[in-house]
Amino acid sequence: MSALIPCIIAGGAGTRLWPVSREARPKPFMRLADGQSLLQKTFLRATRLADVQRVITVTNRELLFTTLDDYREINARGLALDLLLEPCGRNTAPAIAVAALHAQRMYGDDSQLLVLPADHLIQDEQAFAAAVTTARQLAAMGRLVTFGIQPTRAETGYGYIETGAALTEGGQEVARFVEKPDAASAQQYLDGGRHLWNAGMFCLQVDCLLDELQRCAPEVLEAARASLDASQSLQGKECLQCELDRNEFAQAPNISIDYALMERSRKVAVVPCAIGWNDIGSWLTLRELLPSDAQGNQVRGEVILHDVNNCYIDSPERLVGAVGVQDLIVVDTPDALLIADAQRSQDVKHIVAELKLRGHEAYRLHRTVSRPWGSYSVIEEGPRFKIKRIVVRPGAALSLQMHHHRSEHWIVVSGMARVVNGEQDFLLDTNQSTFIPAGHSHRLSNPGVIDLVMIEVQSGEYLGEDDIVRFEDIYGRTADSEPRP
Repeated sequence: MSALIPCIIAGGAGTRLWPVSREARPKPFMRLADGQSLLQKTFLRATRLADVQRVITVTNRELLFTTLDDYREINARGLALDLLLEPCGRNTAPAIAVAALHAQRMYGDDSQLLVLPADHLIQDEQAFAAAVTTARQLAAMGRLVTFGIQPTRAETGYGYIETGAALTEGGQEVARFVEKPDAASAQQYLDGGRHLWNAGMFCLQVDCLLDELQRCAPEVLEAARASLDASQSLQGKECLQCELDRNEFAQAPNISIDYALMERSRKVAVVPCAIGWNDIGSWLTLRELLPSDAQGNQVRGEVILHDVNNCYIDSPERLVGAVGVQDLIVVDTPDALLIADAQRSQDVKHIVAELKLRGHEAYRLHRTVSRPWGSYSVIEEGPRFKIKRIVVRPGAALSLQMHHHRSEHWIVVSGMARVVNGEQDFLLDTNQSTFIPAGHSHRLSNPGVIDLVMIEVQSGEYLGEDDIVRFEDIYGRTADSEPRP
């Protein structure tokens, strides 16, 4: 059988899981109780399938280094990684079209894509592998294959697939796709036994997929091909990075693969499966993964409860006490606290929309922000000052840069720092410091073998992260791609 290439789609903002999921570190990078992220679990599940030797990941350009960090922790086999980097989000149809064109050019017409969202959880991997085997057989015969989850409740938050006739090769024809139903319709679907939850996973042979895209959604395919033709590729030690052209990719219709192709094609089949699937779409679904106490509460962190029922409390860093409450979701992070009615967890997205409308950074960034060289945490800020804790990995370096409106004082807490400050180039050891005046070009790097930890004190009229002129950067960042340190 032809090559199977998992294609992980790591997009979306996960707004219903704020304040843990944010635009610069969205839902796929959330760590579950076992310490693994949803992206890592998806990667491991896909690469445990037979004969998988490489993985395609489609993600946003700004998530490149966070994605690589996650993969480094778990890619023990050293599987080949192809990262297709979107300059902007255009939904799943353009993303899958680009992946198919890339696979055609690199691996041939008969290669098969196993398209997997990065933020779903599947607990029965044996059943998943069996479903993939059936799907591959159907895909080899020219079918566009989707996976349908056997429903366990009358769920109104999912789309449905109405099944048709059984196929001799396994699976069933698709009679139609159904939008998210009302409660009465969802109950009818559950009782009738002919409807499955639409999981948004697919097995697609490249030649068939591209032919059907040309017939059903030529504008999607045209924009995908143009953006890939104008892309810039870099073959590194860890992976192939392909940066899609911003102008061409922005012309792609913002449309899902379901609307663009699956609902229009006559070649669609579905593989029904019971695989322990959870799309982790809200705090309500996430809490289902944790055990409950006798009062129906799920807690993470140090929590003291008195007369509390059916609450989810997530506070890994701060003690929480609760008295006399019920049916609440409480999620505490260093810079934001969520309190919600347990039955209205879907409405958390409205908080994110309001933060975005106000220009508040909390919709996009955590207090600790990941960067390709390490991370920084804002400890405190006020009028004309900001204090950060900066961690630089061994061998890593910030860009050579300059600020117009702020000066910086650097104090080494641990490790060794190499500093470029104007015309000077020198080393700083633990407990040593230096002052960077506004307008001075400067760079911080870690020449040692342990993490460099330092405190940065900023002062000036304007302390925004966009006050930066970048001269050189070993990670290829520019002011257009990522206007931050």
